Amino acid sequence: MGDRPQLTFKDFATDQEVRWCPGCGDYAILKAVQRALAEGGARPENTVFVSGIGCSSRLPYYVDTFGFHTIHGRAPAVATGVKLANPELEVWVITGDGDGLSIGGNHLLHALRRNVDLNILLFNNEIYGLTKGQYSPTSRPGTRSPTTPLGSFDRPVHPGSFALGAGATFVARCADIDQKNMLRLLLETRKHKGSSFVEILQNCIVYNKDIWDDVAAKKNAPEHTVWLSHGEPVRFGRNMNRGLRLNPKTLTVSEVNLEEEAVEEADLLVHDETNRVLAQMLLAMKPPLPVAMGVIYRQDEPAFDESFWGSKTGNRRHKVDSLIRTGVFSQQR
Repeated sequence: MGDRPQLTFKDFATDQEVRWCPGCGDYAILKAVQRALAEGGARPENTVFVSGIGCSSRLPYYVDTFGFHTIHGRAPAVATGVKLANPELEVWVITGDGDGLSIGGNHLLHALRRNVDLNILLFNNEIYGLTKGQYSPTSRPGTRSPTTPLGSFDRPVHPGSFALGAGATFVARCADIDQKNMLRLLLETRKHKGSSFVEILQNCIVYNKDIWDDVAAKKNAPEHTVWLSHGEPVRFGRNMNRGLRLNPKTLTVSEVNLEEEAVEEADLLVHDETNRVLAQMLLAMKPPLPVAMGVIYRQDEPAFDESFWGSKTGNRRHKVDSLIRTGVFSQQR
């Protein structure tokens, strides 16, 4: 066989009508996913998308690969089974803040701690969009919704911190509106062997409009977000004239005046994506500190599926039977 032709994002688009609300951030995410698959060299016949329930979980219908639209919260469990049955497949999990962190929190936790080689995208719009705007596990205190007419009293889950605590070996964040950086981040996600978790700040145009406008909108992002690059000083701002410094207690923002060298670049924090303690601090940042974007944490560790099939004892059927018999999968049922 000769060399196979390079695919484009159109080769990963189906003939199905895309049915999200006009202006929904999911359109931008879909486009970035299709472009990442094409530019990353993915093959449709070797790629699987697994989703749960919610607006985000319609995505497998619109990507011309294999796909499973599963039940509420169980996408990580189904995806784990797919990856173990055929470890050669590239498996993506599509979920939302409600699907992944409420009914699916247990399943997501165990997929992450096992370090299954899955690319997990969590669309976070801080609301239940498909079921008409109820508050979700990530909704901010005071959120008014059909289920919290007086405002939510719950303390929200922070997806990145949850993933890091669960043992994810790749934790990242981006915004739906930032096509260039989202594409770059998804390409990095594909390269990682193990559990990759990407929180995507996503706009629900109907039930939680502009919830991320203060940090993600183009007019605000330069001053209120910081894109991290491994081994580089952490700088941000329209003129890149602000930077993060680490003092004995916490992170602080300092003005960087390169002409007068009031704060030299050498004084700034240098991002180390292998530093778990630093990742915890970066994930916890909120205004007046900038919101961290990009690859926040990455560590190379053996993936669960590689360790499983790396064993020389027994055949595939025997190993799967052993997992079921010994209860390894019991916590995902």
